[in-house]
Amino acid sequence: MTTHALDVPGATLTYDVRGPLPTVDDSPPLLLIGQPMDASGFTTLASFFPDRTVVTYDPRGLGRSVRSDDSIEHRPEQQAEDLHLLVAALGAGPVELFGSSGGAVTALALVTAHPEDVRTVVAHEPPVIGVLPDAEHAFAAERRVQEVYHQRGWGAGMAMFIALTSWKGEFTAEFGSETPDPAIFGLPTHDDGSRDDPLLSGASAPVTVYRPDVRALAAASTRVVIAAGIESQGLLTWRTATALAAGLGLELAVFPSHHGGFLGEGFGQTGEPEAFAARLREVLVDAE
Repeated sequence: MTTHALDVPGATLTYDVRGPLPTVDDSPPLLLIGQPMDASGFTTLASFFPDRTVVTYDPRGLGRSVRSDDSIEHRPEQQAEDLHLLVAALGAGPVELFGSSGGAVTALALVTAHPEDVRTVVAHEPPVIGVLPDAEHAFAAERRVQEVYHQRGWGAGMAMFIALTSWKGEFTAEFGSETPDPAIFGLPTHDDGSRDDPLLSGASAPVTVYRPDVRALAAASTRVVIAAGIESQGLLTWRTATALAAGLGLELAVFPSHHGGFLGEGFGQTGEPEAFAARLREVLVDAE
């Protein structure tokens, strides 16, 4: 693995390349992206693609990628432009792209703006709340998570986020009427005073309010795959993925495990990374 830095407007991106560039047999690099997760979350998944050149990166303001644009917001359109410059720097496009969670939203924004950069995109559980029939209540639930975080700190905010991501079916006005005890989930009950968590603070709100351009995605030269983990059935990001796939006239690609099904040990919720990688390989081969 080699690590590189790329200067883009308002940030310096750090990215890792596993394998040769140019790639073997001119096959496309496989780009793995998340948000607000940095590249470290893809270490295990990347290890199951020893025959591929795999590229991971830290989005601006996360991990090793330092931003200088005086902003804390994580905007899919801006991150898509960062990825556009990254693909150009690799000199081996178009790439195959797997995006998880907020990374899936960025991936969709990249395909919308620069479809020539991506051969196949697999968007896994994009949290695009606006596509839901209960979007108003779902956005209110998200705001409740942020309120609890700002009022009581990280442990309480994360406990409420777990409640959000564990809610099955459509949201109602009842969500958040009771705040769960962080200790139930093994989370800290004290408040350390910090309010800069990218997941809980509202900095990633532009991700969930992003509305995919269905017409542009359907017309793109890129093959678009919308995916979700089988254990996520009925949960928020399964529902957003299902609604988006239906809007695009696509069949949902079902993957093993849950929202973080590709994760190895050390990230709180270990998935089934080997089975997940096999399914991803299958989906990418089907696209050829």
